[in-house]
Amino acid sequence: MDLRQIRFGIEVETVQRSRREVACAIQSVVGGTVTHAAGPACYDPWEVTDLRGRVWKVMADASLVNVPRNLQAEVVSPVLQYDDLDQLQEVVRAVRRAGATVDSTCGIHIHVDAAPFDGRRLANPAKQVYKQEPLILHALGVSQSRQARYTRPVEDELIRRIEASRPTTTDELNRLWYGYHNTNPTHYDSTRYHGVNLHNVWFRGTVEFRYFESTLHAGKIKAYIQFCLAIAAKALTARAASSKKRAFSATSAKYDFRCWLLRLGLIGDEFKTARLHLMANMPGSAAWKNGRPEAVAAANA
Repeated sequence: MDLRQIRFGIEVETVQRSRREVACAIQSVVGGTVTHAAGPACYDPWEVTDLRGRVWKVMADASLVNVPRNLQAEVVSPVLQYDDLDQLQEVVRAVRRAGATVDSTCGIHIHVDAAPFDGRRLANPAKQVYKQEPLILHALGVSQSRQARYTRPVEDELIRRIEASRPTTTDELNRLWYGYHNTNPTHYDSTRYHGVNLHNVWFRGTVEFRYFESTLHAGKIKAYIQFCLAIAAKALTARAASSKKRAFSATSAKYDFRCWLLRLGLIGDEFKTARLHLMANMPGSAAWKNGRPEAVAAANA
C-alpha cells in the first residue's frame, strides 16, 4: 500500500489561548460552524463542523499543567486523507497566528488507520520502530521525562513475545500486547503510554504514534505525519520485519537514519522537506557513514 492511501488523524496540544479562540482559528481555514459542545465536561470541548461535515475538536487536557485549564487547547482532527495535508498545515498556521504556543508539557499524537492490518502486519510497526528506536528518539528530541511517562519505548518483552509467537490475527496480538485477551479495552489503559501504542487498535481502530514533542511549525507536522504513514505503509507491504535493535553511533547516526527514511519510501523531491526536518537533530554526515573522508575534505578545502 502506498503511504498516500492511508487515512490518519492528529492531536496537537497547545497552550496560552482558550479553546474557543483556537476553534475560531480552525474555522477561519475550514469554514463551517463553531459550537461549544455540551460534554463531556472533563474536556469542555469546542467543535468546528467544517464545510465537508467533518468535526474538528478542541479539548482541555489535564496533562498541560503549566497553564490554567481555560488556556489548555488540544486540537483533535477528524479522519483525514493525504490530500488534506495542505489544509491541515493552514490550520496549524492559523492556530499559531491566533497566539497559541506550546511548552514542554505539550505533545503530538498521530493516528494511522488500523483497518488494513492483520495480526502479522500489526506486529511489524512495533518491530520496525523497536529496531530503529535509538535513532528515532534522538531525531525527534524526545525528552527523558516524556520517555519515562507518556512516550515509553517499545518494551523488550513485547518484542520477545511477538518473535516467539508470530501472531497472525489481531486477537493473538491482543493477548501479547495486554498479557491476556482484553475484550473490553478502556480509554486510559496504562499500556497506551508507549511511543507505538497498539492499545488504540482495539479501543479506537488506530495505531497511535506518540513520539512527538508538540510544535506549531506546519512543515514539521507534515514531516511527522509522512514519517508515520511511511512506517505504516512499510509494515503493510513488508513480508517480514527485523527487530534486531540498532546501536546508536554519533558518527553514523545521520547516515543510518537517512538510509532508513529512504527504505521507508521517503525518496525524492516530495519528501525532501520531510527528510530535512527529520534529520536536523542527527549528528554525523548524511552522505558518509563514518564521517567525511579526510582526503575528500582536503580536496574541497
